Amino acid sequence: MLNPWRLRLLHQLHLLGTVRAVADAVHLSPSSVSQQLAVLESEVQAQLFERVGRRIRLTPVGVVLAGHAAEILDHLESVEADIASLHAEPTGLVRVAAFTSSFHSILVPAVLRLRSEHPRISVEVREAEPIAGLDTLRRGETDVVVAAEFGDVPVSPDPLLVRVPLSGDRVVLVASRDRDDLAGATGLPALSGEDWAFELPGAHLADLAERLCLRAGFVPRVVGRFDSHGALLRHVEAGLSVTLLPLLAVDDRHAVQAIPLPGLPPRNIQLVTRRGATSRVAVRETVAALRAAAREALPPGPTT
Repeated sequence: MLNPWRLRLLHQLHLLGTVRAVADAVHLSPSSVSQQLAVLESEVQAQLFERVGRRIRLTPVGVVLAGHAAEILDHLESVEADIASLHAEPTGLVRVAAFTSSFHSILVPAVLRLRSEHPRISVEVREAEPIAGLDTLRRGETDVVVAAEFGDVPVSPDPLLVRVPLSGDRVVLVASRDRDDLAGATGLPALSGEDWAFELPGAHLADLAERLCLRAGFVPRVVGRFDSHGALLRHVEAGLSVTLLPLLAVDDRHAVQAIPLPGLPPRNIQLVTRRGATSRVAVRETVAALRAAAREALPPGPTT
């Protein structure tokens, strides 16, 4: 019989690549991890690993088993949760990752709804950029991710993940409220002479904003880089810069205005789970609460 703990170690090795990385992730010594993986190999009576230099890698059989491991582990959690919730309220821990600007309008209202309607469901939340959030889902560190993607960049399908459209979010020009001259802006090319502020390089929205400026035919003159939306919006509020943000990220506590521009791609907000995870009642209820909060916060997203 396959041992769930050893399957989890195998799945982690497939994702992280080295025994040492797995050991760090599960707080064991590398020798303990290696020993447990050797026992798993004995249990399945097939060669799961081969040595390459000082490292090991999965054989084709190991890759196949690792691919099934996440689904098997999700199913086991589902069975345990269903047994625990028989004749009772849904119960269990659900781990949710979400990008920053979804916390205020989607995640927090959903958690409050769950606390009121299903107090035995415990929700653990973490802040994560969309790509990083999906990585936590693949590693089994989270159960549900509030993610986002832009229509101008194709997304590679992942057979292990299930995506549920939540809502659409417009990308807008953000400027100080006293910039009356920008209210009638006709498009990005007309803004090539502005001073711009973005998130730090490599961030989800910084990549988008700079990509859109380049497509509009100019290299933006960047005068500020920020790690938080609050600091970015304060810079814009002071009239020191303009920026591009999805509408959900524009906090109305700042004296800024959101100006629609033609030709900007929408941001599609989605819920993402591992295939099979929604067989757990607590996960289903969490997904339902997130969808309800999104409907109240934003219009529906694309149906295709």
